[in-house]
Amino acid sequence: MFGRWEKVRDGTPSRSELRDRMVGTRRRVEVVLLRGYDDGRARGFCTDRWEHRARRWVFVDVEGVGPTNNAAERSLRHAVIWRKLSFGTQSAGGSRFVERMPSVIETCRQQKRDVFAWMVNAVHAHLAHRPAPSLLPGA
Repeated sequence: MFGRWEKVRDGTPSRSELRDRMVGTRRRVEVVLLRGYDDGRARGFCTDRWEHRARRWVFVDVEGVGPTNNAAERSLRHAVIWRKLSFGTQSAGGSRFVERMPSVIETCRQQKRDVFAWMVNAVHAHLAHRPAPSLLPGA
């Protein structure tokens, strides 16, 4: 699976060819999960993976999505380290701020958007009782 993904990421074969080739792999993985469901020792593990199986294959169909979350983990690593070193927050509001701002900052960085400008727009929207500006690409 990962070998095929790396080839598509590098340009050969096409995404439609990957989709065709992954049909058998997907079927085999799902058969193993169903077998594990019948095994009391593996039931919890397999049940969770079975229930979220559609998410596991998003990378096959969606351009720009990889088969792992390694990029997301790396992009938020600095925030996790900061949280560990800062001894947390003193309020629920502070916790929400710390939960959200690293994601906003990293999303803007990846989209080459000005974080400060986004924040100014978000504050203006809040004061005007409008929704915050979107963080979706191209918005």
